[in-house]
Amino acid sequence: MDLSPKELREMVIRPTLIALDKHSQAAENLLMAIALVKQENINRLEATSGKAYGIFQIDVPSHQRVWDKYLAFNPELASKIRGLASQREFLKQPHLELATNLSYATAIAWALHLAYPQAKKSSSKKSVGKIKST
Repeated sequence: MDLSPKELREMVIRPTLIALDKHSQAAENLLMAIALVKQENINRLEATSGKAYGIFQIDVPSHQRVWDKYLAFNPELASKIRGLASQREFLKQPHLELATNLSYATAIAWALHLAYPQAKKSSSKKSVGKIKST
């Protein structure tokens, strides 16, 4: 299924940031840029770093690390993010939430940015095409 950048921004990223009480235009722009770069580089990323999930291409170690090293010490944000996850499936297969739950994946992408703001940023030309959702 394809998701336009406008749909991603207005129907996923903005409402998720509002739900987390973290909304700003800068936060929206950052998450849009991350999603666009990840989508442009999806084939390269799969070939070099193993399995990554969803529109933000978050891998299992990063997902676990953000919960263990950051959200565990930020209970208010952790509670809001956990509230975005499905009740049963998250307990069975938490990493699949990154592929099947756009709001949860967006919240984790934001938490990763908060936890690791110094992480290297990939440079890429801005894409104006469709974003593949998984």
